[in-house]
Amino acid sequence: MLLRHKGPNEVTTIGYARVSTSDQDCTIQEAALKAAGCDVIRSEKRSGTTTKGRDELATVLEFLREGDVLMVTRIDRLARSVFDLEAIVKAITAKGATLKATEQPIDTSTSAGKAFLQMLGVFAEFETSIRKERQLEGIAKAKQAGVYKGRKPSVPTDEIKRLAADGLGATAIAKTLGVGRASVYRALGEVSA
Repeated sequence: MLLRHKGPNEVTTIGYARVSTSDQDCTIQEAALKAAGCDVIRSEKRSGTTTKGRDELATVLEFLREGDVLMVTRIDRLARSVFDLEAIVKAITAKGATLKATEQPIDTSTSAGKAFLQMLGVFAEFETSIRKERQLEGIAKAKQAGVYKGRKPSVPTDEIKRLAADGLGATAIAKTLGVGRASVYRALGEVSA
């Protein structure tokens, strides 16, 4: 659906929905945004830990004009770091638009709404940091127990060493195995010139 403003002096309310993975669904967010009166809703399946690659968000931010409202269900749908949240809010404000949330008392047209937004941004970033710490703790425990082996090697190191022992050079090995020459050099413990 293309983004279109209602008319020259009419406010457009644009909904933005986001989920992190392709197996998740935006339906619940989209229904809440529609019920809140959004004229247009844009959705995407991308991580919220960065704004990079979030094309729908970029489109919405570019489209906003003075008086418009960007609506989300919760601010963690918009950003997972205080830095990104502040940058997004700055972009919205620079356009003369406001940010509102359906499930949180956020309305950047009011002082209380701005303060609440900043507090929630800190908590969203804290939650992301805690999740990363727990993940690293789990990996460390699994390694201690001998359960975690890490990612499987993508380059057949043993095969590279065997072909090198047979007299093949790095370029020939790379072609034979369909890997990069740098991978061959790493597997052999050499540095390419």
